[in-house]
Amino acid sequence: MVFLTKDKKKQFYREMLRIRIIEEELSRYYSEQEMRCPMHFCIGQEAVAVGICLSLNDSDTVMSNHRSHGHYLAKGGDLRQMVAELYGKATGCALGKGGSMHLIDNSANFLAATSIVAGTIPVAVGVAFSNKLQGKKSVSTVFFGDAATEEGLFYESLNFAALHKLPVLFICENNLYSVYSPLHVRQPDTRRIYKIAKAMGVNAERICGNNVEAVYHSSQKALKYIYSGAGPYLIEAMTYRYLEHCGPNCDIELGYRTKEELLKWKKNDPLLKYEKRLLKESFLSREIIAEMRREFLEEIKNAVISAKSSPFPKVEMLLKD
Repeated sequence: MVFLTKDKKKQFYREMLRIRIIEEELSRYYSEQEMRCPMHFCIGQEAVAVGICLSLNDSDTVMSNHRSHGHYLAKGGDLRQMVAELYGKATGCALGKGGSMHLIDNSANFLAATSIVAGTIPVAVGVAFSNKLQGKKSVSTVFFGDAATEEGLFYESLNFAALHKLPVLFICENNLYSVYSPLHVRQPDTRRIYKIAKAMGVNAERICGNNVEAVYHSSQKALKYIYSGAGPYLIEAMTYRYLEHCGPNCDIELGYRTKEELLKWKKNDPLLKYEKRLLKESFLSREIIAEMRREFLEEIKNAVISAKSSPFPKVEMLLKD
């Protein structure tokens, strides 16, 4: 197990807090109806993005799904370009053409996110295959949800990655839901996603996705395994989203999940529990936290101002790319 310094722990907290504040502010701005793309917020799932991405090297790549803001930010994606993309502006990371579900920042090796469930899994495997053929020391990492494991692409990708011992890290963020359908109505109660991976020759484990240190240690172990040439690795991280599947609101009134369940998960909030722990260990102070909050609120405010003042793409851009 990797020893964690005081600075590393503060970095975990700082990155989770930054994502949380940015997402909360974006959910507030979304009600203005100037961001006209569908938005899938990751509030509650920050520990997975941070624990994984802070384990990666700059040369390692990341691909994601429709709920990608946290992954993009944790990997070092440009916030101003991300927010401009949400507003559909030409200064956006996808030139205003992609919106929330199609983020990209090649400078941070965040290769792409797409809205197609499981769609980036085989692409990430292709990146890993390319890296192996070219002898590159780079791990291809891909984030996806539990619903993606019900698609054929998932099984084909696991098989190909295992067969060729590819340097790919599969991250399943299991938040128990696919839109409004809980896991138990989609998969047998006895099934475990990480065990499916093991049965197909991929080393795998299930962890608590709300514990950033557990996520970090698991990813460190996985990366060591992958870099040794042993092949791919899958981490199933159990976590939970607080907001509705798509949009900035709470959706308890819809009846597909209960208020009691939501409150139970909020008691295990990845950010607040870690904050409480670091305060107890004197690694943080209320003053430091307040200063961080001011910094991130100012950062997202300026990003929104910049996005609103940026131009929309020109009409001729419709036929390009």
